[in-house]
Amino acid sequence: MLSFEQKLSILESFPELDRKDVSLGRVNYQYEESLYEKKNVAFHLHPNGNGFVYAGLLSGYETDDKGFVNIRDYDEAALRELVAESIRSLSVREPEPAASSKAARAESGGRRKSGNASVWHGADKQTLTLKHEDDLWYVYAGANLEMVLETYEEAEQYLHEEGFFLV
Repeated sequence: MLSFEQKLSILESFPELDRKDVSLGRVNYQYEESLYEKKNVAFHLHPNGNGFVYAGLLSGYETDDKGFVNIRDYDEAALRELVAESIRSLSVREPEPAASSKAARAESGGRRKSGNASVWHGADKQTLTLKHEDDLWYVYAGANLEMVLETYEEAEQYLHEEGFFLV
């Protein structure tokens, strides 16, 4: 197991990461150039050796429900590889489904994502609006608040589960 100082040294070797000291002696490393809402690459590195690295967009890693891998027992090579892959995954935006045809836009009344809001369509011409405000994602049914979620990915999953799609 790497010491806290060794883990910090490895993370410091990635110039694209910014160190953020947090409570209880813990340290986060953020990737400010992330194309996603998620910016923490390393999360809650603790002097006791515990810590997490984001792998939510990667396959082949056992993650928690927020997409983080516990790195307590990682060696140097494994940690370097995971951090590099995490940064790479946050640097590339997967293309959205190609539902932007003229026919799809006509069916939806021409409504598409604009600014920090997007209109999602469901059965029976139902619509929900997804808005990003104050670092949270709000789902509205008309003027009524339907749901509040922490990340775009959670909001997207919720809307798909409810039978809504962005067109």
